[in-house]
Amino acid sequence: MDKFKSTPRLSYKVVSVILTQTDTTVGFLSQDEKQLQTIKSRNSTKPFIKVYKDFQSLTTRVPNTHKNLIRRSKKTTFIIRNRAFRVTQSILNSSLLNAHWYFSTSANAAGKNFDRIFCEEKADIIIENKTLLHEERASSLLKINKNTIRRLR
Repeated sequence: MDKFKSTPRLSYKVVSVILTQTDTTVGFLSQDEKQLQTIKSRNSTKPFIKVYKDFQSLTTRVPNTHKNLIRRSKKTTFIIRNRAFRVTQSILNSSLLNAHWYFSTSANAAGKNFDRIFCEEKADIIIENKTLLHEERASSLLKINKNTIRRLR
């Protein structure tokens, strides 16, 4: 009797760079910070924004005095203890984006405007709807601690 040898299936995680229209502007999303640093030619000490798809996934501890502000905010990035994050349901409702969070950055070369050709070369997956990809204003940026809120952008 002959036995067939089959190679075992190895489960591995393929980390992709996704190009999509975010709630504010065109952005790259990935769970691998190093891939985004390479694409943007960005200094490794400069952190990325972490985008969460819901408040249950949020891992940053928010001061009680600011919880309502964060829950009700739209198109706003918060910095708490030098960690930048946003919560947005609008871009993460695609079935391709099933992780609870992603690192996010604007889809452009460092210091330049949106260039579709550059972005399509760098992205593994492109998610586009009927409004197409278009550059808009960046999110507001607020640095908060227990007692104060400071607007940075």
